[in-house]
Amino acid sequence: MRLALLVAVTMAAFAANSLLNRAAVEGGLIDPLGYALIRVGSGAAMLWLLLALRGRGLALRPVPVIGALSLTAYMLGFSLAYLTLGAGLGALILFGVIQVTMFAVAALRGAALGPQRLAGAALAFAGLASLLWPGGGLAVDPAGAALMIVAGIGWAFYTLDGRGAADPLAATAANFAWCLPLVALATLAALPGWPAPGGVALAVIGGALTSGLGYALWYAVLPRIETTTAAVVQLSVPVIAVAAGALLLGEALSWKLVVAGAVVVGGIALAVTAPAAPAGRSRTRG
Repeated sequence: MRLALLVAVTMAAFAANSLLNRAAVEGGLIDPLGYALIRVGSGAAMLWLLLALRGRGLALRPVPVIGALSLTAYMLGFSLAYLTLGAGLGALILFGVIQVTMFAVAALRGAALGPQRLAGAALAFAGLASLLWPGGGLAVDPAGAALMIVAGIGWAFYTLDGRGAADPLAATAANFAWCLPLVALATLAALPGWPAPGGVALAVIGGALTSGLGYALWYAVLPRIETTTAAVVQLSVPVIAVAAGALLLGEALSWKLVVAGAVVVGGIALAVTAPAAPAGRSRTRG
């Protein structure tokens, strides 16, 4: 039950990231790259503070190449995509791509997926795909979708890299510390305008709380669940984001979204209740 609660809290934090980013960027309170920079900076500051309170320093060596680069791809693609995508739709694309990427990597590494987990993943993904199918009543901006696909691939590899983290808090802090100058270079190259106070506040909340603390918690949870389970459970995030986007941001909520959300949740339940892989068969470490 404790593990399930930690996963649920983490998924809620991930959904909140979509809402905060969309509210700040689409509302014209801040440039998307400026939002990404403040988000990463405040996340790094929060993680450094937590390490300091524990009497520990920030270890910047060895350089977490995969963690830093994948986090940078996610942060930049995520923020820019929300110029044109709604919070719920963006989350649907993001976590659909994450699922496909993580399952593909798991399969290539010889993971024993099992028929029930595969069926659950297929059902959950079908629910997401039904929303994006041509003629489904949703207008999807191609550039925004492409940027969110980049973000999804980045987050998938960030998640896979986190499964091997011996110290989740220190690993997350190092990733944010190395990600910060990369995002800063991209931001300075674009010369964004000066943000409004409300945009800064939303970026700080998104960085320090739902990203910094949320990602550290995710890294702590990852070693305790299988890669394929981690991929599928994240499909709950679009459902949360769709519902919250309708309630808090006034985004459209149709019966198709409701039905698709139910299909996604059903697929997740089917996948996460699948029996563990038989002993002797290979399992991915990510």
